[in-house]
Formats: sequence, structure tokens, C-alpha cells
Amino acid sequence: MSQRERDTIIHLLAGGVAGTVGAIVTCPLEVVKTRLQSSSAFLYPPRVPDQKGKGSPKSAKGVLRPEQRQQLCNTLLRKRPQVLAISQCGMSSAPNRVSIIQCLRLIVQTEGSRALFKGLGPNIVGVAPSRAIYFCAYSQTKAFLNKLQNFPTDSPLVHILSASCAGFTAATFTNPIWFIKTRLQLDYDAKNKMTVRQCIQRIYKTSGLIGFYKGISASYFGISETVIHFVIYEALKAKLIELRETHPSEGKTSRDFAEFMVAGAVSKTVASCIAYPHEVARTRLREEGNKYRSFWQTLHTVWKEEGKAGIYRGLGTQLVRQIPNTAIMMATYEAVVYVLTTHFNSEFYA
Repeated sequence: MSQRERDTIIHLLAGGVAGTVGAIVTCPLEVVKTRLQSSSAFLYPPRVPDQKGKGSPKSAKGVLRPEQRQQLCNTLLRKRPQVLAISQCGMSSAPNRVSIIQCLRLIVQTEGSRALFKGLGPNIVGVAPSRAIYFCAYSQTKAFLNKLQNFPTDSPLVHILSASCAGFTAATFTNPIWFIKTRLQLDYDAKNKMTVRQCIQRIYKTSGLIGFYKGISASYFGISETVIHFVIYEALKAKLIELRETHPSEGKTSRDFAEFMVAGAVSKTVASCIAYPHEVARTRLREEGNKYRSFWQTLHTVWKEEGKAGIYRGLGTQLVRQIPNTAIMMATYEAVVYVLTTHFNSEFYA
């Protein structure tokens, strides 16, 4: 095995392990974000009245079917209620907004602590192949574009086009996994929790194989987030390098590393804020029901019914989630690369 092949394997393994650890630790925030993005965000109590007509959670026996949940959601939208849940169907009022901690507590109280990790299985299963496909497509596209000689070698345009192609390829192949994850995270039933197998059977029964690709158009539009992130990061990086040349110092310091970390965080935050509506549209398209049909139709419907706040619901949770997720992923990635590199080098020189 050559040094190049060994390094490729090391980085693929490190990326897979880092993504898995980050997914496990930040899964509760992922569940909260997905619930907020849905059209029936934290719609409790999700039960139908009993035969006596009592509508309290204690006397309810059945669980709302998707069409009943949507009907109840539409009723709440018309009345704009002052209720317990935050952002009820997009209509949140300032006095009733609650924190992420209260969201997490609400899930635990109504569905149990295991509900905080709904969709974790598909998430873990999808991390490794998603990263492998992404990095493979990125490297192959970059090599192809560099050979064309139409672009400067390893120029920003080459990187942007390579990242776009990699994002398109990874989204196409792994969309069914993320679709199943979203459906599981939107399952409010505390007693009869839906399994992965049941979820797959339900999707196939209602929509066939094509049903697993609902929301793929929103994922394609989400590639713009990567492009925006890269453009802003490269601009900030170039500015930092220019300042460093103005005030040169011997070697790299911890300050240089911190500056690039800040540049990455700022560029990612700006990109997320600009492209975030695609995530809301993707979640809505993956819901059960036929109200949302296409990407632009979904955004138009959400804007019309819920206003600007609707297409940005869950953004705060997403930004909070990115901080620990990025920190955990980077720390794990560097640790795995160090351990594997040390191990292979020790064997090589033995």
C-alpha cells in the first residue's frame, strides 16, 4: 500500500468516526431542530378524544393520523392560539417562546428520554457513506477540472465546482437515509414508537421507491450553502494572510490558528443564515401528507401562512448545534488521524 493510499484511508476513517461521534452527541439538538422546522412543531397533545368526547391528554386513547394532525394544525393557524408549545404550526408569539432546554424537557416529559435520539440509527448509518461519497466525488472532480487547463490549477473556482459536484452526488445517493431519519424524528407517538423497518414499509406503501427521494430538490438547493461558505471563508482567509504579511512573525502561532477558526465559524454562520430556508422546505417535503409538493411551492406556502419567521424556524437551534458539533468533529478527526498515522508509521519503520 502506497503512502498516498494509506493517507486516503486514514482521512476517510477519521472523517467517518468524527461524523459519527458528532452525530451521537448533538442528536437531541437535531431532533429539536427538525421538530421546529415541521408544520406541526411540538404539537401536543397528539391524541384524539375518547368516545365520551373528553379531549384532555389523560382521557385520550388514540393517536392522531397525519391528516388529523394537519387538520388540527390548520385550525390552530386560523385561531393563532396562546398555547404551551412553541411555534405552533409556525405561529409563535413572543410571550410563549421557550428555550432549547425547555424544548428538550418537553420531549422527555411527553415521549421519554429515548425520543431525544430518534433517527440516530439512520444518521450513523448515513455518515460514513455520505462522507466517503463526498470526498471521492470531490477529489475526482477536482482532478478532472485541473486536467482541462481551462481553469487555474486548484483555483477557488475549481474548488467551488468540485464541492458543488460532490454535494450533488452525495445528496443523490444518501437522500433515502436522511429521509427516513427525518420521518423518525417527526414521530410523536410515545407508546408505539415507529421502527426503521416500519418507516421504510410505510414510505414504500404510500409512495413507492420515488417516495424516498422527496425533498431531494431542497437538498440540491442546499449546495449553495457550501458555495457561500467557501467564498466567504476564502475572502476572510486572504484578508488574514494579507494582514499577516503586513505584520510578519516567525512561524505560525496559536493566534493564527484561532483566526482561521473564527473565519470558518463566521463564514459557516453567514452561509447557514442565507441558505437556511432550504432546510425548512426539505423537512416539510419529507412530512406525511400532500400539502407540500415542490421546493418553491413549499417556500411560498410557508411564507404565505407563517411569514418570514416560518422559513427560519429552528435556525437558532441549528446555530447552537453547529458549535459543539464542529468542535467535537474536529477534535475527534485530529485525534483519529494522529493515532492512525502514528500506528502506521511505527509499523512502517519497525
